[in-house]
Amino acid sequence: MNKHLIHLVRIDNSAQKSESQASAQGQEPSDPPLFGLDAEALAARMVSAGEPAWRGRQLVDAIYYQRIAELSEISTLPKSLRLRLIAEGWQVARPVITQVFQSIDGTERYLIQCQGREADTVETVWMPEGDNGESGDDSDSDPADEGAKHWRRATICVSSQVGCAVNCQFCLTARLGFRRNLSAGEIAGQVLAVFERHGVEVGRDRVNLVFMGMGEPFLNYDNFMAAVRLLVRDVGLSPQRMTVSTSGIVPGIVRFAREPAEFRPRLAISLNAPNDAIRGEIMPINRKWPIKSLVDAVRQVQLRPRERITFEYVLLGGVTDRPEDARELSRLVRRTGLPIKVNLIAWNPGLGIPCTMPQPEAVEAFRSALVDAGIPTSLRQPRGRDIYAACGQLKRTVEADS
Repeated sequence: MNKHLIHLVRIDNSAQKSESQASAQGQEPSDPPLFGLDAEALAARMVSAGEPAWRGRQLVDAIYYQRIAELSEISTLPKSLRLRLIAEGWQVARPVITQVFQSIDGTERYLIQCQGREADTVETVWMPEGDNGESGDDSDSDPADEGAKHWRRATICVSSQVGCAVNCQFCLTARLGFRRNLSAGEIAGQVLAVFERHGVEVGRDRVNLVFMGMGEPFLNYDNFMAAVRLLVRDVGLSPQRMTVSTSGIVPGIVRFAREPAEFRPRLAISLNAPNDAIRGEIMPINRKWPIKSLVDAVRQVQLRPRERITFEYVLLGGVTDRPEDARELSRLVRRTGLPIKVNLIAWNPGLGIPCTMPQPEAVEAFRSALVDAGIPTSLRQPRGRDIYAACGQLKRTVEADS
């Protein structure tokens, strides 16, 4: 791929920087950002400022429902109060999109700046019409939402960490290593920043969230689930429109199984191999938590009616895409006894990754073998390969040949 294939749009966020002028002059705000705090925490902040607790609800409405990014523009607060809070260092500080990379297929990849850290960006992806990964999970059939936009439905891929520590051998994000965990506000803020860009109307537009971006969500469990609760309670999203993917962090899965259904996204397991020998080579995490312990943990999740566990499976040419792999995978998923579906992903190339893309005929033969074995199977369509936005390609890439 050449540099000209990446269509880059730089975003001018000058209108959102007025509250950060004190920081630019060397004065750090005295309090953490408002964005990311839930209704109870915002009420407590208002009480600490000598205001009634109900003003916290005004902040919730302004920040999460109206998506106001500047404290100075929250007109439900008296102007004198706004000026005082700004002078005291209060900031909304919602993460902002700083760069947009546009694909020929309509996908957009964003570099999103987190809470005033000038060089600290994370990646988020917008996929109009999704990628077929939702097929068969009852989240892709809601005729009441059709026709709301020029896109009928969309999927947002959200990151939970800067970089990743899991070190899957086929994933470009692993090359970054682990930088840090994102806060709940930095995770949820990606969603609202993209909502604002595309004019998403909560409750009307059908948008799915997949926590499958940079990082391993279950290695940042508390912040990940705090972001989910914020998106459900204060933004108004349904957890059944959300899917979290884990590489197999067993303690995280066990915690996840105890979450109440009203705050629990759907679960996807990044399996990627039919046995421990192959999985241990391409996913070192398997050496700590092999497939049996992973499946035992997943069995603890109390599924909703018609809900399925998704097993994601990356097809690596000559490694995991062989006919014998398909047969072994079929036996493996049947033995789980779980209501499942398999989501196949043809490996997306990344510079410096010593893997091979599977041949199209191998992909189709693998899919057919699963279907013939009675395994519900979907094939994820690659979205945004030309801008490094596809599954496994997120690495904060600015130039295609960097």
